[in-house]
Amino acid sequence: MQITPNVHLIRGVFANPYLIVDPDGLTLIDTGLPGSEKKILKYIAGIGKSPRDLKRIIITHADGDHYGSLNALKAASGARVFASAKEAEAMAAGKSSRQLKPGNLFARIFFALLAPLFTALPTAVDEVIGDGQTLPILGGLRVLSTPGHTPDHISLFAPSAGVLFAGDSMKSSRDRLDGSSGGNTWDEAKANESVRKQAALGAMIVCVGHGPVIADAVSKFPQL
Repeated sequence: MQITPNVHLIRGVFANPYLIVDPDGLTLIDTGLPGSEKKILKYIAGIGKSPRDLKRIIITHADGDHYGSLNALKAASGARVFASAKEAEAMAAGKSSRQLKPGNLFARIFFALLAPLFTALPTAVDEVIGDGQTLPILGGLRVLSTPGHTPDHISLFAPSAGVLFAGDSMKSSRDRLDGSSGGNTWDEAKANESVRKQAALGAMIVCVGHGPVIADAVSKFPQL
């Protein structure tokens, strides 16, 4: 699904992957669960591109539903992989960068049942990126440190397009945004700080990891 002329959401993948089309090639933000590479590569073919056109893969954080199919996509494309330092360290070990914090027995059982689905293999990162960097993507893609959901979570903002890729620092439902909270959030206070930081950017479109893309987003950030 095309969001703007150069930004696409690849539907049908758990943890939304976003594809950016630039003259020098494609950039993918997050890769979904293991096995998601089939849908991603099919989408790339559907817009008239080949796997080798995928030049860069950026991972917002080291949860298995965000880097689960990364190894397969890298093998198919030869793309370079980018992530923040602590998340890259966790990915190299094939795990998440933080422990889940289930609040009750039901949550503990629920997380334990889901855990096998979110397991990712050890994955190498080619380049560590951090807050304040600007990547030559989509007219200048700024890296933002947005910890809270995980310790070294990053988001990405393209000022010229007005698009914010928020990963799991926020989630959406219908026509609203909410910050990360609950048992899968490393530090809720830091998560709220990250939301405030992102709200100040003036993004018109917010692309989250879970939930619909939010347009006319300026007034739809949570009031914290």
